[in-house]
Amino acid sequence: MMFYAFTALALLTSGAQAHFRLLHPEPRGPFVADLEPNFCGGYDNAVSNRSEFPLSGGFFTLQTNHGPFTAGVILSTEQNPSTFDAFNFANGSQQFARGFATEDDGGTYCIPLDIAAANIPGAVDGANVTIQIVFDGGDGSLYQCADLTLRSNFTTPSSVECKNATAEDDHDHADGEESGDGHSHGSGSMGRTHQFSFVAAALGMVAAAIVL
Repeated sequence: MMFYAFTALALLTSGAQAHFRLLHPEPRGPFVADLEPNFCGGYDNAVSNRSEFPLSGGFFTLQTNHGPFTAGVILSTEQNPSTFDAFNFANGSQQFARGFATEDDGGTYCIPLDIAAANIPGAVDGANVTIQIVFDGGDGSLYQCADLTLRSNFTTPSSVECKNATAEDDHDHADGEESGDGHSHGSGSMGRTHQFSFVAAALGMVAAAIVL
């Protein structure tokens, strides 16, 4: 009985875990939430159809339902990086294309990524590289990768939007409606109240199991 009660509690509280999606450039494979804690979000091999990406003046876009969060970008110049070591300098330090930064709210973020400014050896015009987004919403690191070919004369198509849309409520905005001001409005304190009620009920089940 106690086993089932604790299992129910784990299932009900798992919804609070952070997740994120890499929207641009195109990631290695389809989004699978359970694989995000793994290297490159569970995709170990580089794709054959790499995305062209500007050597200077580029950007990446991510979406998350969780805030605050921290994100950074590491880069590998290997043709098929399949381990975290492939994203390190010879001295073992990570090759950052963009250092870690923190945002307070969940939402959609367009973040500048100037690879040339990072001065990583081998990250030059025509090079095949892989970027790995490292994301932390407070409950562990998550990863997604994109395989790129760098171009000094490439301009991101106008069809790829670069805009920010923060959420007024960190955890509940995914269930909200899009408003005319470009912000996603969630269910606010009502959503948190319902979540708390479910957790409280599960704790009651645990207490009852202990008594029995």
